[in-house]
Amino acid sequence: MSTITIFGAGNIGSAVAGIAAKSGASVQVIDRNPDKAAAAAEGVTGAKFGEAAISGDIVVLALPFPAYDEVLATYADQLAGKTVVDVANPIDFTTFDLALPEGYKSAAEYVAAKLPNSTVVKGFNTTFAATLATGENDGAPTVVQLASDSEDAKKAVAAFIEGAGLKTVDAGALKRAQYLEGYGALQIILGVTEQTPWTGGFKVVK
Repeated sequence: MSTITIFGAGNIGSAVAGIAAKSGASVQVIDRNPDKAAAAAEGVTGAKFGEAAISGDIVVLALPFPAYDEVLATYADQLAGKTVVDVANPIDFTTFDLALPEGYKSAAEYVAAKLPNSTVVKGFNTTFAATLATGENDGAPTVVQLASDSEDAKKAVAAFIEGAGLKTVDAGALKRAQYLEGYGALQIILGVTEQTPWTGGFKVVK
């Protein structure tokens, strides 16, 4: 059985927690508000940020990109040896341009540099929370795109997603995260300008 820790009990964090719990994983949610963390999804264990130890082998950063540094600083030692899933679309919401630290092409690349002893997977950033929560997009299973330099890490993340009835596609190496983040930013722009619904998104049609 997979063990999964999720940082953040917002819309994305709660949706991913629900997916993980539905797959049969043991799920821990860490948030500043432990009561909110415990209520993120049925069957999860809530914990307080800064006090709780990480219990999962897979760790999902379901937080805005500016919140990452505090998590990485507080839990760097515990994240060593873990598979860390980066969910962020690092957007400047005044311009809707991608906003990254100088020298980095993606949030995922930044996380990988900060956590050299962890394995980073980019995922969940091209799907809106609504389609993650329901598991459906326009009558079909929601599709989560994944990128990582580790095939084993991608397979482990894909396993719990697919175990909950969703689908995944392999976007390739972690360097592809910059494209996923650009795609995620575009979806947000289209949603904000009301050209596409927040219940829509990437869909594979065969």
